[in-house]
Amino acid sequence: MKTINDFNFKDKKAVIRVDFNVPLDENFNVTDTNRIEAAKPTIDKILADGGSVILMSHLGRPKGKQDQYSLSHIVKTTSEILGVPVQFASDCRGEVAKNAAANLKSGEVLLLENLRFYAEEEAGDVEFSKELASLGDIYVNDAFGTAHRAHASTTIIAQFFPEKKCFGLLLAKEIESLNRVLNNSVKPVTAVLGGSKVSSKITVIENILDKIDHMIIGGGMTFTFIKALGGKIGDSICEDDKMELALEILHKAKEKNVHIHIPVDVVAANSFSNDAKTQIVDVREIPDGWQGLDAGPKSLENFKEVIMNSKTILWNGPLGVFEMENFAHGTITLGEQIAEATRNGAFSLVGGGDSVSAVKQFGLEEKMSYVSTGGGAMLEMLEGRILPGIAAIID
Repeated sequence: MKTINDFNFKDKKAVIRVDFNVPLDENFNVTDTNRIEAAKPTIDKILADGGSVILMSHLGRPKGKQDQYSLSHIVKTTSEILGVPVQFASDCRGEVAKNAAANLKSGEVLLLENLRFYAEEEAGDVEFSKELASLGDIYVNDAFGTAHRAHASTTIIAQFFPEKKCFGLLLAKEIESLNRVLNNSVKPVTAVLGGSKVSSKITVIENILDKIDHMIIGGGMTFTFIKALGGKIGDSICEDDKMELALEILHKAKEKNVHIHIPVDVVAANSFSNDAKTQIVDVREIPDGWQGLDAGPKSLENFKEVIMNSKTILWNGPLGVFEMENFAHGTITLGEQIAEATRNGAFSLVGGGDSVSAVKQFGLEEKMSYVSTGGGAMLEMLEGRILPGIAAIID
């Protein structure tokens, strides 16, 4: 696995695919700078070598050229984070991009305009990829969040750099962290899978059953399992057409000696609202008109025992509707348990949009071994797929 540490960038122009798809407020200020900060170590290493950097990214889902999706809005913030002035090319192809790249000197940084202003980016167009490739000497992919897409700048471009392509430090760390969970884990290994739907996690569950010792199931998925086992779930969310599958998962887990842990009690509410009346009930006895919105205290005690005895922990998906303060306790408590296990020497990997949002929201990010930057990409790797953006560098 070649990374930027295998190259000296002195007097070289590095074309780097970054994921600067950051949120902006109504005045176009960046409201979350994590993705830009995550790319900084890669950019720093190239500049320190005496190279120059050409940054490529998308922003949002524009339909053609739309000013609100222009990467010009993030130039100031990017300059502040990198500690060097960032030049901006008002196009990512044609004479504008070519001239800006040609005039770039060692130690300088250039940001190209939004790649998705051209349909050729998402189509994986070869000519468009070739144009992007012509701007630099070495191709670096540091965008895990888009590594599962076979787009021009994430995958197709790599063919124009047969010997001069590599992973950035962020993408390399993502791959190493996932490998550490999936292929080189220290046992016991526990996977915590939450979120609302079994259907979105089926392939993940099937792929990781051979690699784990314990699986904690939480969130809305709980009720599909409980109903399948004959429990009463009131008005809780449930995928009736996936109940047979839930029983199949339990059967497979038993065959593979994987211990499944499902909540035994829940915080039930009489409506889907932060102001709803609540009561703690047995997960198999939720009254009609009530719905489970968070894991209950007994469940959290049970989970704690599993987490504290784990050496490797994967967390994907919350235990409840953490966006509502009154149903966030389960997710926060689980996060604190994983943080404590990490402090005691376990390796913890957190990934998937909602889990990442939760650890950031509750100040737990620094207490985890690694927090992934790519939701969809991480899920596909957990499903056992080879991501096109990764395959393109390894080939």
